[in-house]
Amino acid sequence: MPETDFEPLELDRFLPYRLSVLTLAVSRSLARLYSDRFNLKVHEWRVMSALGCGEPLAAHEICTRINMDKVQVSRAVSGLLTAGLVTRKTDAQDRRRSSLWLSEKGWDVYKKIVPLALSHESKLLNAFTVKEQEQFGKLLAKLTEQALKLQNDTSA
Repeated sequence: MPETDFEPLELDRFLPYRLSVLTLAVSRSLARLYSDRFNLKVHEWRVMSALGCGEPLAAHEICTRINMDKVQVSRAVSGLLTAGLVTRKTDAQDRRRSSLWLSEKGWDVYKKIVPLALSHESKLLNAFTVKEQEQFGKLLAKLTEQALKLQNDTSA
């Protein structure tokens, strides 16, 4: 190993890596609950979950709400439209703009997945005591706020 004048990165202790591993594990374990049963991909469920607010949303609003890029959202929307789970309506005054919402079939699927997702979340959080869950929620909010500040920091 070459000599360096800095401390090497220990992945198992590096927060971004650890968060990535956690996110992937949680996402995959949740996906097992709906992917086969409802024939949905992770990104499709995320779009459906954004539309579950009940309001029609434009694709760019979905991107912002669930923190996915335009290409991922576009592919997910395409799959959901093909499956009949989402409806799209083009704005009469601005043909470039369209709104998306869950179709009746989409709502039926959504209503079946939400209880599974909430139960899964509850099982995951059972790793913590009630007090730890509250602390974790607060710490996660603080860490998210700091990450967003750093993301927008132009001096970095």
